[in-house]
Order: sequence, then structure tokens, then C-alpha cells
Amino acid sequence: MPINSQDQVNLLKDILNNHQTDCCGSVSECEQLERLVKSLMVNNDINHNIKNVLQEIYTYSQDGVNTPNLDEHITTNQAQLAQWVNNIDQFS
Repeated sequence: MPINSQDQVNLLKDILNNHQTDCCGSVSECEQLERLVKSLMVNNDINHNIKNVLQEIYTYSQDGVNTPNLDEHITTNQAQLAQWVNNIDQFS
């Protein structure tokens, strides 16, 4: 059973919050972020203003998959992670 767009947004925020709080994560979480963002980007029910944020999150997740030091990548993006969650909350 597929999850609805609000569930996808909540899962996206949960992963971003975990990265922000824990300062660590896994490649599989970054891959999950990529899948969630791709799905949300093609969803017409999603607020247009959130799509720029989703593109930034997609880039972050791609960089995370390809970085030799994922924890450092997450730590470097701490402020941005919190901002993305705030922006998502504002538009969803």
C-alpha cells in the first residue's frame, strides 16, 4: 500500500530531523530521501513553494550518498537541515 503525500512529507521531515539531531545518518537514509523527494516533486498536490526546498534536499541526499564521510556531510549541513524542516512546515 503506497503512502500518501502527507505521510511522505512526515517521513522526509523525520529523516531530516534525525540527521540534524544525531549529526549522523546512513547511505540508505539518503537514498530514501532521494526517493521521497522524487515522488513529491511529481505530485501536483504539493505546494509549489516547497519544490525548491525539495530540490535542495535532493542535492543534499545525492551528495550524502556519494561522500566518503557522511557524518561530516551531515554536520556541515546542520543549519540547512533545520531550515528545510521549518520551510516544509510553513508550506505543508
